[in-house]
Amino acid sequence: MHIDFAPPSKGTYNNAGSSRQLASYMEHEDLERMEKGIYTDGFFNLTEDNIYKSKVVKDIDTNIGQLLKTDAKFYAIHVSPSENELRAMGNTEQEQAEAMKRYIREVFIPEYAKNFNKELSASDIKFYGKIHFDRSRSDNELNMHCHLIVSRKDQSNKKKISPLTNHKNTKSGTITGGFDRVNLFQQAEQGFDKLFGYDRQLAESFYYHSIMKNSSNPEQFNLQEQEFQSIKTRIKISQENNQENSFSINQENKKEGCQIYDISITAEQDSKTLGNPSLNQGNTQTFGPFISFIPSEIKSYYDHEKQRPNSKKKKRKKRKL
Repeated sequence: MHIDFAPPSKGTYNNAGSSRQLASYMEHEDLERMEKGIYTDGFFNLTEDNIYKSKVVKDIDTNIGQLLKTDAKFYAIHVSPSENELRAMGNTEQEQAEAMKRYIREVFIPEYAKNFNKELSASDIKFYGKIHFDRSRSDNELNMHCHLIVSRKDQSNKKKISPLTNHKNTKSGTITGGFDRVNLFQQAEQGFDKLFGYDRQLAESFYYHSIMKNSSNPEQFNLQEQEFQSIKTRIKISQENNQENSFSINQENKKEGCQIYDISITAEQDSKTLGNPSLNQGNTQTFGPFISFIPSEIKSYYDHEKQRPNSKKKKRKKRKL
């Protein structure tokens, strides 16, 4: 799960003024999809679906009590599942969109609110979301993601909350509370796995990528070793499952006088791949079972011939004339 906070800019993400430009961008996919008769999904918040853009803009632009002209009025957040995560969320775009809204409402926004350490809940966060289905610069088969526009002020229009602050959990001083983005990423990932029953491998976790990017070589090596051992465990389980399946097939076919041969070929990663952060997981393959039916008479003859010693041909002596 990739989550990022778009940095303020002079263009679409200019958050010192009106939210109209960002809201219009969030809606840009809809016209093209509607012309093609393809499913679209409107703006949503914690409790409502299919909200009009005009309501979104008005709600965000009027929730700015005590903010200066140059202050940020809102923040843009992108929530982008991987292809594997999207497959766990549903089989169709509509199923995935509904699953994404559920994830935002039940996991992401509650964790976002909790992370400010100001006793906020999901209902205190003023936000609107919009599902996008395409990415022009991506070659992935599945690209659904979610854009969020979140107010700088809470629903009561009294508390300032910024996910871009460098404070994390200050207890005293001018600024109390704060925001721990690393903690949010970890909690949002764990919440996703629990909500959708997703079996996340170590190499696709936020923790893994964070260590590989920011830590020293010994820490990276230890983490790669953990992943390597995890791969070996999965290979072993796969082999055991193949053996169990082959045994079951063998028992069934013995009644019919057939011979069963189980061939399981596993290409394990070489230990040299520990130096590669990607771990090249695609190298693991399992083949089997392969079944061959051999008449017992032919098999008996073949076994007998294998056991016979090789006889050397005698050279004929030439007769002397």
